[in-house]
Amino acid sequence: MPEANIRIPGEAADRLTAAAATEGLSLRAYLIRLAGTLPLPAGRAEPAKPTARSGNRLSPAEIQELDGELDRRLARATAPRGDTTGWTESGPP
Repeated sequence: MPEANIRIPGEAADRLTAAAATEGLSLRAYLIRLAGTLPLPAGRAEPAKPTARSGNRLSPAEIQELDGELDRRLARATAPRGDTTGWTESGPP
């Protein structure tokens, strides 16, 4: 398997690591999965495959809902320890 070293700002690396952790994945596994969802320029490859489990393309409303969920998870994963913004008495939202 090819190996790549990529230099990115520490903040970007921290966000990617946090996103991977919320999914229970290593950073490597998360980046492999993320790369599989990105469309490439026309003529170089097929379009990204649909991500819905049913195999159907996601509607704009579903995409917006998933984007919101990712934003919530990233905020929770990157919040300073002890910051329970959005938590209820029973735990995280």
